[in-house]
Amino acid sequence: MKRLMLTAIMATAIATPALADSNQHLVDSSTLALEDMMGGAQGTQAQEFLRKAKAVVICPNVFRAGFFIGGEGGGCVLSARTADGGWSSPALYSMGSGSFGLQIGVQSAEVMMIIMTDGGLNALLNSQFKIGADAGISVATLGAGVTGAMSTAWNADIISFSKSQGLYGGVSLSGTVLSNDSGAEQKYYGQALSARQIVVDGQGNNPGANPLRMTLQHYGAPAPAPTTLPEPPHTNAAPAQQSAPAQSAPIQSTPLQQPQ
Repeated sequence: MKRLMLTAIMATAIATPALADSNQHLVDSSTLALEDMMGGAQGTQAQEFLRKAKAVVICPNVFRAGFFIGGEGGGCVLSARTADGGWSSPALYSMGSGSFGLQIGVQSAEVMMIIMTDGGLNALLNSQFKIGADAGISVATLGAGVTGAMSTAWNADIISFSKSQGLYGGVSLSGTVLSNDSGAEQKYYGQALSARQIVVDGQGNNPGANPLRMTLQHYGAPAPAPTTLPEPPHTNAAPAQQSAPAQSAPIQSTPLQQPQ
């Protein structure tokens, strides 16, 4: 039901002819891929990372040969957390590699890269970023789900998470190049903007990206801070001693005088 409602929202968003293009298709596909990957126990665990993430990259359809939908190199979207805890409009990226290291028998996969540090985000905001080439940026690949890799993944700059043919599995992204597609962004937002201007400075607006931002907010809202009850005040004062009950003064009797 939730997926049907999400599809209806996106259908409304792309009703305008200016939005009905391949870039909007990429954003819509990324929204549906995010919804799909967050299902099940593994998706619930992935939400723990997403709630603490600085940004996220979603690639809705990665093929073994390095091509996406349309066979022209395809793309991914990058959204960063905003100052108020929400999510930015997406910057558009293309991914290219000779091989994505998909498991035997797997032809395509949905891939999500959860960016945990400012260093990881800054690396992606460069015009090109080759995964595994920057010694200062650590990338953790979560295998069959995220169980068993939680402790080591928390220390990584980037955590990759994938789902293929309904199953969660590892996709090696080493050597993969992510390139910002400024031409696609200019078409999508109607002005020339850098990826940093879109996801960090908050420039650029396209209502077609609202379902993606809403879905990210649903799954990636920051975890509420734990509430602690205040401790009772400590005092070293000795307990007050009970005062003895006041003794009434003795009643003095005056003898009656005999009448004369």
